[in-house]
Amino acid sequence: MLLKINDVEIAAYPAPGEFKVMVLDLDDADSTTRTANGTLNRDRVAVKRQIEMSFAPLEWDKISAVLTAMKDEFFDFYYPDPMAGAYVTKRMYVGNRPAGIPFEKGGVLWWEGLQITLTER
Repeated sequence: MLLKINDVEIAAYPAPGEFKVMVLDLDDADSTTRTANGTLNRDRVAVKRQIEMSFAPLEWDKISAVLTAMKDEFFDFYYPDPMAGAYVTKRMYVGNRPAGIPFEKGGVLWWEGLQITLTER
């Protein structure tokens, strides 16, 4: 699987252990309503993507490189999209990026279970 951030391949890092692409429908909050009988009147304004990734333990320099690649407010993310049936580039932003307890192995600090959620702008 090929993944790029701002046209830079992140395959040099370990690939994510988990990679989920969600297709999100965004509805207008004011005009999307349910009638008294439960019928939905829907005003879909956009279809966006959200991607969840998690990684096995990463060495300190590798986790730093992954997080630094996503440091900007928005960035281009290239990935395989199941709905498009092809690789696509979407403008994304990143949410919280928790990383578990670090541990030392062979004199190198490793970080456990980095999780990343990307959402299309």
